[in-house]
Amino acid sequence: MTSIAKLAATALCICLGTAVAAAPSKSSPADRGAAKKQATSKAALTRIAAHARVRQPLVVAGAARHGGLRRVSLVRVEPAHPSFGQMIGLHDAADSLELKSGVALVLDQDTDEVLFSKNSQAVLPIASLTKLMTAVVVTEANLRLDEPITITDEDIDTEKGSRSRLKVGTTLPREDLLHLALMSSENRAAHALGRTYPGGLGIFVEAMNAKARALGMNDTHYVEPTGLSSRNQSSARDLATLVKAAHEHQIIRELSTSHEYAVEVGNRAVQFRNTNGLVKSPEWDIGLQKTGYISEAGRCMVMQATMAGRQLIMVFLDSAGKYSRIGDAERVRRWVTESARSVPGLSGIKPKV
Repeated sequence: MTSIAKLAATALCICLGTAVAAAPSKSSPADRGAAKKQATSKAALTRIAAHARVRQPLVVAGAARHGGLRRVSLVRVEPAHPSFGQMIGLHDAADSLELKSGVALVLDQDTDEVLFSKNSQAVLPIASLTKLMTAVVVTEANLRLDEPITITDEDIDTEKGSRSRLKVGTTLPREDLLHLALMSSENRAAHALGRTYPGGLGIFVEAMNAKARALGMNDTHYVEPTGLSSRNQSSARDLATLVKAAHEHQIIRELSTSHEYAVEVGNRAVQFRNTNGLVKSPEWDIGLQKTGYISEAGRCMVMQATMAGRQLIMVFLDSAGKYSRIGDAERVRRWVTESARSVPGLSGIKPKV
């Protein structure tokens, strides 16, 4: 028996023992009612104990008296899911900027000079950074941006079970779906863009992989357009190449850095916001961005930004902690800014990694 099951079984024994000790010696209508409650509690706790053995773990969190019974409160414990990067030890690598991301890359967009690199060759799940390629393929197909697209049951996430505020039946122009996919990382929007591509979803995924090959992204592979699958994988170097290609498209630059946007869902306006709070910061001049998260990938982010007079591309993968990728980006910005003050052009500045 697992330790969780033992806890549940112990809780069951405590409750039943307390109930038996409190049971009256004579039978009366009130007594029979109490016995019925006792039996109900026993059956409920038995189900809990069985759940602890074969399903998700439960632990005893506290107890309260209810009549003659002692009611035990059990709390579900979500198992920890280490990312791929954590499992292969990427976070064990030290770097001079003390980043929380397992992988990082900073390079000059114009010269391809690498200013900072940490595990940049590692191939990992990339979560919703996938949507940047989705946007490139849709944009370069020159499809009508005003064409109405309806969200269907096919767009519901069956991979992770994530929620969406785009209800089935919602109809929006293709441009709005592209906007929400880039700015708010809307999964149903991204899936609908791929599903309605000429030839269907399978052809769209083929086009994603063909574009990756054309760009020389040899570490990259896609299986769907949202990033919910951990089989969508790439390296920091490949993603920097993708950012550079995506930045050539004005619509992707504008939509990915939009602060917020409202669309009609049913009979009301629903407000969506950018998943990257840095787009609102006066200290940043961001030309393109995309964030991503699934448990296998950790927190991810790519950006094109101007700082210290240079166009830089930044990639952060497998960052641990909700705000750690933002913190890493700030560490890089401060380092670049301080280095520029002492060494014009950042020539030769390459931190030890």
